[in-house]
Amino acid sequence: MLVVPPSLPVKSAAEFIAYAKASPGKLYMASQGVGTTPHISGELLKMMTGINFVHVPYKNALMPDLLAGRVQFYFSPTPLAVGYIRDGRLRALGVTRATRSAALPDVPAIAEFVPGYDVNAWLGIGAPKGMSTEIIERLNAEIVAVTTDPSIKARLLDLGVEPKPMTPAEFGKFIAAEVEKWAKVIKFANIEPE
Repeated sequence: MLVVPPSLPVKSAAEFIAYAKASPGKLYMASQGVGTTPHISGELLKMMTGINFVHVPYKNALMPDLLAGRVQFYFSPTPLAVGYIRDGRLRALGVTRATRSAALPDVPAIAEFVPGYDVNAWLGIGAPKGMSTEIIERLNAEIVAVTTDPSIKARLLDLGVEPKPMTPAEFGKFIAAEVEKWAKVIKFANIEPE
């Protein structure tokens, strides 16, 4: 989700975009490094809105500088930001996924202001090439059972993590679409491997 310190005079993603457009190159975006999900989340917003900012890649903890206002925004993993948002040390301007999050339902999706904006950090489980279909199907069934268990699902949702079980074929198509999408953003931002 897009978070800012309370000292930044914006209350929504729309206000943030207007503020950034009025201050080109004067806002600093923190990330854990070049090419990380927070970095490319910002680059996607730049590509879609025309805002301009300075990317500040951190090798160590970035949260102290964000909380102090030395950097003005960060695309944070939801579980990391939830506590800071709930205690008022950070302001959530929007979730990066296409729809609102169950963890913070009052926080709008950035897509409500920037149609088509959608960033989901995700985790998946892969298997070695050549593994039998029978084993893959059983492994998938067990993973689906765990991620749809009501108590586990509730705990994950409370952390801002929303399980999305898929079949192996669906997951393969999802990965291909993600590679295509992010290749465009990386090319736009001229991101090079370090």
